[in-house]
Amino acid sequence: MAPVAITPPPVEVKARPGLQRANTANMGTKRKIICFSDFDGTIFMQDTGHTLFDNFGCGPERREVLARQMESGERTFREVSDELYASLDVPFEDGFEVMKTALDIDPDFQTFHEFCVNNSIPFNVISAGLKPVLRKVLDHFIGEDMSKHIDIVANDAKIAEDGSKWEAVWRHDNDLGHDKAQSINEYREMAAMQSDNGTIPLIVFIGDGVSDLPAAREADVLFARRGLKLEEYCVEHNLPYIPFDTFADIQREVIKIAKIDDEKTHGRGLPATFNPRANMWRRASSKASVPLFAALSPSKEEKAFMWPETFTSKPTTVSDADAAKAAVAAPVA
Repeated sequence: MAPVAITPPPVEVKARPGLQRANTANMGTKRKIICFSDFDGTIFMQDTGHTLFDNFGCGPERREVLARQMESGERTFREVSDELYASLDVPFEDGFEVMKTALDIDPDFQTFHEFCVNNSIPFNVISAGLKPVLRKVLDHFIGEDMSKHIDIVANDAKIAEDGSKWEAVWRHDNDLGHDKAQSINEYREMAAMQSDNGTIPLIVFIGDGVSDLPAAREADVLFARRGLKLEEYCVEHNLPYIPFDTFADIQREVIKIAKIDDEKTHGRGLPATFNPRANMWRRASSKASVPLFAALSPSKEEKAFMWPETFTSKPTTVSDADAAKAAVAAPVA
């Protein structure tokens, strides 16, 4: 049977335990804030791809062998990913049933997302996984009404109805499957070069692993999940970041940062916390289109800026070679 694209049907919402919720009201601050976030290991504690491969595909042992081959450069990210997806033999719905019980969402993500919606903060997911899988998971865990507010930049998929064939529809025809340089160049042709109403938005990135580094280095404010690879890398290379345990920590810090910025700038000019490399993310924030992955080196003009003291006292630049290596060595999802 020829593979077909899957459009997930409506699913029930997995209720969040009855914990005391943080205040999600509008902050009343002036500057626009834009959030970009990794998915696996950040919003969800487990990896959606690993859950599928370990239960319905090649298994954890072969997956670990493939990961080592990527790290050594023996095989490309796309080659390994194609093998992993080709190993799957499970109908989409059956695979999702396992993910429903295997995945745990950050306990405070839903409250943080409501805070973003109430404050008109666009929240965008960036993932190397499959968009229909990620959308279905979000629909289930936070509900379709809230999930629709989240843009997902990921790969499409062709999945046989009987589950006998899974194939990633890569965003780009190259070794990574998603060429970040090509993505931003495509977007720059569509997006306005300046932010709405002449204001300069504050760019926030949230992640957990070294594979998030190409995106994280472009943000004004970086949140790294405590105790994981991204935090270790930031400490080792003296990169500025804020550790978090749950999205409640992120919400508290975002409110602090927004209020300090309001006091210092009144929402005009540069954010009080400013990284000139984030200009590429700002260009990808126009309402003209869905934001695309902007994990690139800065333009010639952007390289002329110095990292301000409000962002870090010892600026450290991540090389393009390190970023490329991290992207190739990243897990599939």
